[in-house]
Amino acid sequence: MGTSERKQREREEREQLFLDAAEQLIAEEGFLQLQMAKLAKACDYATGTLYQHFTSKEDLLMALMARQSALHLELFERIEQWQAPSRQRIFAICVAEQDFNQRQANYVKLSQYVMTEAVWENASEVRRQQLLQCGQPICRIVSGIVQQAIDAGDLDPQGASTMELAYGTWALCQGSHTLDHTQGLLEAFSIPRGPMTMYRNMNRLLNGMQWLPLLDFSQPKVLQQLVQHIEQHLGIA
Repeated sequence: MGTSERKQREREEREQLFLDAAEQLIAEEGFLQLQMAKLAKACDYATGTLYQHFTSKEDLLMALMARQSALHLELFERIEQWQAPSRQRIFAICVAEQDFNQRQANYVKLSQYVMTEAVWENASEVRRQQLLQCGQPICRIVSGIVQQAIDAGDLDPQGASTMELAYGTWALCQGSHTLDHTQGLLEAFSIPRGPMTMYRNMNRLLNGMQWLPLLDFSQPKVLQQLVQHIEQHLGIA
């Protein structure tokens, strides 16, 4: 291994060290308490060295989000490989998202935080593009499921693109997780807390889109059995 290759490897290892330590500090103290000087000290490096990797705290958060997106992608790849009707697969994304967010408790908070204007606009263009690139494989998988539904005659696009059709399911999932993580908000409006509320509304949306086969979930067991079937297939039961 040449000198340049060794230096590059050392740089990559150091960057992962910073990200690991940042995750730990965030878990202990929260996003707002994360300080670059404190992070550098925790890693036994000068603050200037940390800034050689991340030009700002916002860049650091973007890099954290990009790294966690790789773990997120694994669930989508399982759904992509599942030989099931398109409607089950698009709903499986909702179920998988719920499981992932339970196991990666800070992922929801991080994804919400980095998309705020304060973080997004203050991050470098390089880090923003890096994060957007991490999302491309997921977009491809979701778009492919929608296209499968159209090709099979299970969904009439009515002139909309595949990603425009997927937007509603994405917005419902993201919005549900945001509301569910806001303490006391759902209770204030007498909305049941928990994944089944999101699952019911997702199927209302899919039924409204006339995505076949339509699901009659007036009996709670119907939806519960579908969720259990998906969880078992994805190995998240």
